[in-house]
Amino acid sequence: MVTMQDVAEKAGVSKSTVSRVLSGKVLLSQATRDRVNAAIAELGFRPNTLAQALANQTSNTLGLVVSNFEGPYFGRLLKTMAQQAELAGKQLMVTDGHDDPLRERAAVELLVDRCCDAIILYSRYMPEADLVQLVETLPVPLMVMNRPVPGYPERAVVFDQTGSVTAAMVYLLAQGHRRIACISGPQRTLTARARLTAWRQALCAAGIDAPESWLVEGDNLVEGGYRACQQLLARGIDFTALFASNDDMAIGALRALREAGIQVPAQVSLFGFDDEPAAAYLSPALSTVHVPIEQMSELAVHQALRLASGVPVEALPPFCGQLRLRESCQQVQG
Repeated sequence: MVTMQDVAEKAGVSKSTVSRVLSGKVLLSQATRDRVNAAIAELGFRPNTLAQALANQTSNTLGLVVSNFEGPYFGRLLKTMAQQAELAGKQLMVTDGHDDPLRERAAVELLVDRCCDAIILYSRYMPEADLVQLVETLPVPLMVMNRPVPGYPERAVVFDQTGSVTAAMVYLLAQGHRRIACISGPQRTLTARARLTAWRQALCAAGIDAPESWLVEGDNLVEGGYRACQQLLARGIDFTALFASNDDMAIGALRALREAGIQVPAQVSLFGFDDEPAAAYLSPALSTVHVPIEQMSELAVHQALRLASGVPVEALPPFCGQLRLRESCQQVQG
């Protein structure tokens, strides 16, 4: 393996001079730079980027921890962040926390050890107190997605779950639906709890006392939505609309409704959440809430880079969803 010392000897300079040429932070004569670069090219030298990072305490790398790699939602997030990091001249180093707070923390610490200039954490389960502690104690800036960070609004990119679910429910109510069932996400997550609470509050505001039989907890997966809808149907509930806490569960519910001989939307209107790419191409096309994950991801990268550069940042307003009204919903007939 060619070393920096080999390059120095070939170029007739000191090892520290080679290091200065590689860093580009010290002014050297053009002749010296040319000799060193010629030696690098001739010998095929490749700098040890990790060693440089440890020496300079910077790696030109942005770290990202996601809760898991499942589904198109995280695919959109990863694609956007990789693009934005590249535009900024940074590399994106990605790992996942397996939906486990301890493993999320370990993943963050791993990226710190890799000398990432800043880290973005997409967390579902980590307690708020732990998020605050990480923000306050990590040696590099931390941005958090999907969760507020008490006392540090400039460190969080959040989505208005309550307002977005409320908008969907107001639409369904305006279409004459009074019996609106719900497939919620796992109640261990803040997001799922917020969406479920908003469903309850919207019905309550309309003077509707929703019985527990209208609700089934799902798992955010297509199969989970399918099974949850089967549970609702097995209860013999006469609902005219179904709100699913994400699109995957809505897709599973659509299959269950069809198997039961129930037409969507003629007999039951179906509403999802997230607006994943497949939603517009279902039959019928799925009405849903569009989550601007690309814009949220872009802002998270920009905010993290500002923090890494020492640029002052301000608190970020929450992102709001937009209704995508398609074929799976209609007015109550008769």
